[in-house]
Amino acid sequence: MNIILLGPPGAGKGTQARRLTEDLGMVQLSTGDMLRAAVSAGTEVGKEAKAIMERGDLVTDEIVIKIIDDRLDEPDTEKGVIFDGFPRTLGQADALSDLLDRKGLALKSVVEMRCDDEQLVVRVTGRFTCGMCGEGYHYSFKMPAKEGVCDKCGSTDFKRRDDDNEEAFRTRLLNYYKDTSPLIGYYHAKGTLSPVDGTAAIDEVEKQIRAAITA
Repeated sequence: MNIILLGPPGAGKGTQARRLTEDLGMVQLSTGDMLRAAVSAGTEVGKEAKAIMERGDLVTDEIVIKIIDDRLDEPDTEKGVIFDGFPRTLGQADALSDLLDRKGLALKSVVEMRCDDEQLVVRVTGRFTCGMCGEGYHYSFKMPAKEGVCDKCGSTDFKRRDDDNEEAFRTRLLNYYKDTSPLIGYYHAKGTLSPVDGTAAIDEVEKQIRAAITA
């Protein structure tokens, strides 16, 4: 079972992806993580990407698709993958569709996590994570049970993204609507789009996602 999580920054895609990987054995595929891993491992496509980045250029869609292609060949993806943060454009969506077709793989569902912009601003500007395990927290909605200690792994190392401020976030939100929102119509036309209420409680969002991907 292969799915895509679509939604604006701050919608909670990473949180829900982690829950699905833990419960269903799926693999979360983040293009940024895969790119860094390929460069570190010195694979052929990793060498291509490294040369491009060293020139100060952006890695092309073709390179990203090659990295995804290699990653899908690894045995841990047998139970399915969650594409988080990819595709971002219609061109990438077409390329991903072609790749999955070549590999004889199907896209089960594209989950659109719908959120109110102003709620997203509140959510993003107050969030922080455990620097060790990545567990997410929020100054208003989800503080650790013991102050300064991660509930999940016991670490005392926490971090915040530098761009989790209102001005930077609104810029990221605008870029999302400009570049990525056309994918909603694209996948709706393909009959694979399943909208869920991304502003609901975390457990309720997970319940809706599970219903969408098992329908």
